[in-house]
Amino acid sequence: MSEPFSTFSSAIIPLPAENVDTDQIIPARFLKTTQKSGLADALFYDWRYDADGQPRPDFVINQPQMQGRQILLAGDNFGAGSSREHAPWALTSWGIRAIFSTSFADIFRSNALKNGLLPIVVDEETHRALFECVAERPEAEVSVDLEAQVVHLPSDQDIAFEVDPFARQMLLAGTDEIGWLLDRGHAIDAWEAAHPARVDTRPIDAA
Repeated sequence: MSEPFSTFSSAIIPLPAENVDTDQIIPARFLKTTQKSGLADALFYDWRYDADGQPRPDFVINQPQMQGRQILLAGDNFGAGSSREHAPWALTSWGIRAIFSTSFADIFRSNALKNGLLPIVVDEETHRALFECVAERPEAEVSVDLEAQVVHLPSDQDIAFEVDPFARQMLLAGTDEIGWLLDRGHAIDAWEAAHPARVDTRPIDAA
């Protein structure tokens, strides 16, 4: 399970490419594992490395000043393509905790929220202003407050954002649907004890 999602501040990683799909986020050949560890190295692999496996110094997350940043500013329709939970795994393994875009693919948004990654939709004006801010002030930081559902911009402006209420609850608690159910095991047992089963699943006595 993830750690509880707390308010944080970070400078921004600008990635203006639009329609970034999950195969670009993490190529299919890295999907054989069910472990999250090590997937940071596979993030944007075909963009980060050349044919010899050497890092491309011009790709944004290879640049030294981007190390440790936790907010990705992406182009429109981020996370398109096939469903793969490895995409948010790779992003969070690298250290990204929130992504700003004007829109996200639905399945990617769902997978992100279940894996401690917060996708934040901003309007086109805010989106453009953020890219301009990064260009003018590369070290400027943005604060993300999930509890209040507010992004605090370098301009001292607060931008409200929407997030599914149940997903928000899970992120703040650092859990997921399974963890939420397990925490309520005693209540579930008590309810089942007080309500006879509607279908008798016991074996029929052949005798």
